[in-house]
Amino acid sequence: MLRSLSDVQADFAAALRDPAIPPPAGVVGPDGGPAPRRFAVYRNNVLVALGNALAGAFPAVGRIVGEEFFRAMARNYVLETPPTSPVLLDYGVTFPDFIAGFEPAASLPYLPDVARLERAWREAYHAADAKPLGAADLAGIPPEDLPDAVFSLHPSLRIVPSRFPIITIWRMNVSDVPPSPVDFAVGEDALIVRPDAEVEVRVVPPGGVAFVDALAAGETLGSAAVIGEASDSRFDLSGNIAGLISAGAFVDFRRQPEPAPW
Repeated sequence: MLRSLSDVQADFAAALRDPAIPPPAGVVGPDGGPAPRRFAVYRNNVLVALGNALAGAFPAVGRIVGEEFFRAMARNYVLETPPTSPVLLDYGVTFPDFIAGFEPAASLPYLPDVARLERAWREAYHAADAKPLGAADLAGIPPEDLPDAVFSLHPSLRIVPSRFPIITIWRMNVSDVPPSPVDFAVGEDALIVRPDAEVEVRVVPPGGVAFVDALAAGETLGSAAVIGEASDSRFDLSGNIAGLISAGAFVDFRRQPEPAPW
């Protein structure tokens, strides 16, 4: 019986991931006979290529754990999680969650969040362009309309909350700045955005994660402020707004229409 192309492809992919599975039928050498060694070379090339893609996407993680450890961890991930897209840029989106469950990395509890920051940085870098609003643009909103204003956020904006100082750790591992003592008890929530050519990474002030999440969900400024204050009593509305404007986080705004009368 003639097998479907999808079945043939599934068998081929399974053999690539598992060295215990023999090469699929039809994979032959120049002599027409089975070619397990040739297939093993191809398998290894695939694993190395995907591992290289992960190494390029998570340089800080690689520097923290060292090349040998990272290669072993990446190989485990590749074997468990084959690509679902031909675009290697998309590969590794679940790598931070994999790290969180990778027992040999359990002694570095901050590592998954550093990986999440790196993934967010990569997504921000490749996100769509949009012109950010400046302070002058927002100054035109009448003060009485501000609570009902709904803001559109820059398409590159990402938030990565963490109970660890992930921005400090990340910066120390993607630059040549000499390492310095790190207080692991101080968390840093990260805001990642690319308003222009460069990706910016900033520490989110208290209550800012809940505030930005609410704005991203379409809440008005007034409602988002209430949510931000409820999440942290230190929440400062003017400071958060000023920081978001400075970061180029806003690209548009509108006033929420009044509800229709009964």
